Amino acid sequence: MVIEVEKQSKALGTLKKGDAFFINGKEMKVDSHYLFQKHKDMKEMIIEVFNPANDREYQVRYFDDQIESSIEIYELQEDIQYVRREPKNVGW
Repeated sequence: MVIEVEKQSKALGTLKKGDAFFINGKEMKVDSHYLFQKHKDMKEMIIEVFNPANDREYQVRYFDDQIESSIEIYELQEDIQYVRREPKNVGW
C-alpha cells in the first residue's frame, strides 16, 4: 500500500528535531532523523517522531531515491518492538 503524501513544507530529507510531521492529519514532532542503512547508491533513512498528545512514538522509514513510494510508518509497542501501521496519509 502506498501512503498518500498530502503536503510538503520542505524536502523530507531536511526535516530535523522539532519539525512537524503529520500522520492521518495528527501533528507529530520530529525527534531525530538519521541514516539507517546504506545500500549501494541509495540510503535507507529513519525519522523518529512522537505524538505530544499521548507520547506514542513512531518511525518513518524511507529510501532517499524513491521517497513517496517507499514511506512506511511503524509504531513503537511496549518499548521494544516496532509494528507497521498503514495510515491513509502523511505530510510535513
